[in-house]
Amino acid sequence: MNIVIFNGGPSNGRGAASRGIADETERRARAKGFTVSRFDLAGLDIKPCRGCFACWVKHPGTCAIKDDEEPILRAMAASDILLWITPIAFGGYGPTLKKALDRSISISLPLFIKVRGEIHHPQRYDKRRSFLVFGTLPSAEAESERIFHNLVRRNGINLHSVRTESRVLYEGADGAGMTGMVEELLTAAEEAI
Repeated sequence: MNIVIFNGGPSNGRGAASRGIADETERRARAKGFTVSRFDLAGLDIKPCRGCFACWVKHPGTCAIKDDEEPILRAMAASDILLWITPIAFGGYGPTLKKALDRSISISLPLFIKVRGEIHHPQRYDKRRSFLVFGTLPSAEAESERIFHNLVRRNGINLHSVRTESRVLYEGADGAGMTGMVEELLTAAEEAI
């Protein structure tokens, strides 16, 4: 089982919760015998997407920008479990994760298919994958959490995920609750593959 962890938390104090989730997930996944690839995105050189669509029409599957996104795209395409960790910003992903995700369009095809009555892009690589997302907030924000869970569900459809799960953790919450959520999600993701 191959898990790819994208830690989208900032390198400052607000990113402590994201780092804690990434550390715990990596530890638990290795204990289960998973192969783990981890990307702490705040420390990487990832340029914004130019919207040139060269990854679709000029050199399919390969981004025209050469930076630290290249190994991320390879790992994402090969993953059995894809885990995103991010501070929640107005119900969405934090800017560090969002910038990396914008560049991931190369793993989908520039065609359209109907999924559950909606139009989506098919995946470039035929791979069954579970999709897990942890969001962090300083404290409970019902509207942000509702938007976040809906966004993750919608991204799961785009990724053609076999299992999509999202959880929100509050910064400064006890470690036992986080450990339980990590274990629960890893087990559910593994069973879905």
